[in-house]
This record gives sequence, C-alpha cells and structure tokens, in this order.
Amino acid sequence: MSRLLSLLGTGPVITDGAWGTEFQKRGLATGEPADAWNLTRPADVEAVARSYVEAGSMVILTNTFRGNPVALSTHGQGDQAVAINRRGAELSKQQAGGGVRVFASLGPTGKVMATGEIDEQRVTDGFRIQAEALAEGGADVLLFETFSDVEEARLAVRAARPTGLPIIVSFAFDSGKNKARTMMGVTPETAARAMVEEGVDAIGANCGAGPESFAQICRRLKHASGLPVWIKPNAGMPSLEAGQAVYTMTAATFASHLPALIEAGASFLGGCCGTSPEFVRALVRAAASCAFS
Repeated sequence: MSRLLSLLGTGPVITDGAWGTEFQKRGLATGEPADAWNLTRPADVEAVARSYVEAGSMVILTNTFRGNPVALSTHGQGDQAVAINRRGAELSKQQAGGGVRVFASLGPTGKVMATGEIDEQRVTDGFRIQAEALAEGGADVLLFETFSDVEEARLAVRAARPTGLPIIVSFAFDSGKNKARTMMGVTPETAARAMVEEGVDAIGANCGAGPESFAQICRRLKHASGLPVWIKPNAGMPSLEAGQAVYTMTAATFASHLPALIEAGASFLGGCCGTSPEFVRALVRAAASCAFS
C-alpha cells in the first residue's frame, strides 16, 4: 500500500467539492483572489471547509490554489504568500476533526500558459515557499492540481520534496479529441510517466470537463502509472449568464458516474468547479450503494 493510502485505509476515498464557486455564493467577486480570504475573511473559509466535513468528505483541501507567490504577485500580494498559505492550512485543519485529512491545494503559477516559457528559478522558489508554508500549517498531503505543463509539474514536485509530505499531481485534460489532452498538448500517458519518474505518490485529473469523460482518463492514468488515481471532474460544462459560469448538472447525475470511475481505477473521488456539499453527499451515498450491491 502506498504511503498516501496508508493515511486513509483502502479506497475509494470521497474528497470535497469546489471552493471557488462556494466563495462566490459568499460574495467573492469575479477575478478577486480567494486566497487572501484566509487572512481577511477566515470565518467564510472555515465555513466552506466545515460544510464539506459535514457532508461526509474524508479529505478536504485548503484555500490556497493561487497561493504561489508568483501567482499572488499579479495582485500585489506576493509578500503575503507565507502567511496566506500557513493560515489556509490551519483553517482547514481546525475544521477537519478526527479522521478527515487536509490535502493542501497548489495550482500552477500561470506564467507558463501566459508566456509558453518557464523561469525555472522563480517557479521553483515559488513552489518551495508555498509548500513549506503549507507544511508548517499542518497539511497532511500536497496536491498540485489543474496542471497543464509537465515541466512545471516536475519543478513543483522537486521544490516540494524536502517537506517530506506525500505528493499528488493532478492535470486538467480539457483539450483535443475526447478532452484527452491538456492545453499544452500533454496526454495522460505522458503526464503519468513523467510523474512516476519524479516519484509522486498519486496521479490525477481534475477540472476541464464533466464526469462523463473522466473514466477513460482515469483508466489511462492508472495503466501508465500503477499509482493511486485522484479524480475531480467539474459539474458538467457551464454556460455564461450575466458574466457568471452556471453549472446545471445535478448532484444525482454527477454521482451516477461513480461506479464507472471506481471500475476505471479511481482511488479518490470528488468534485471540481460547480460542485458543492450536496454533490459530496450524493457521492457518499453512491459509494455506500456500490459497497453493498
């Protein structure tokens, strides 16, 4: 058994749902960085974390997806990275309670997609600062999520390795035929093999599409890596209404895909954009039905 699953026992492990759309319900403006709420509106961050614990999540994330100092610098908050990340881990840890683990959320810097190039030293330093602060705050696992570029993911893993925490890397497969490539053209096999080379503890896919396209991705990641697989689809594809992304997939429809994802090899199952505590409750019920059917 991997050291990651040894934290939780055998799978599937039901994780949490989206954080960004939950913050929008609480007044987060479009384009406003949610990470700063760890310092300015901690009660709202705690409320989202608590809502997922109460819904049955065995894993909750941290409000630190854009907490890398490189990403924060675009909002003039790069010098607050350590405080934002440490506090983000502390807030989730305080709400986790017994048996629930905190997986720290670390997103890409955004610079690769913007320029097509990597400033290796700056990116490495940014991930190191973020990972160390999250470890200091009490995170159990580091989750690099929504990555598109393999080389940036390699730098992230190497920067985080000294923390000693288990590491998951999850890619967003949102392009190409059948949504089977990242925006940088990376296939599941390429991502999986690269991360195996880096010695990660699990590989995954999140965001980019609804659950109907994730079984094939999950199966390919599992076959190419042999590692536990982290899966977090969106609640379908959104439509734009008054400038806001609106997701119409129901929790029941979302959870109906759970058996196929388990069959494809998923060890961790949760939701990304557009999902909520209602979706987690539906996944918990679906997992229980699978276990006893």
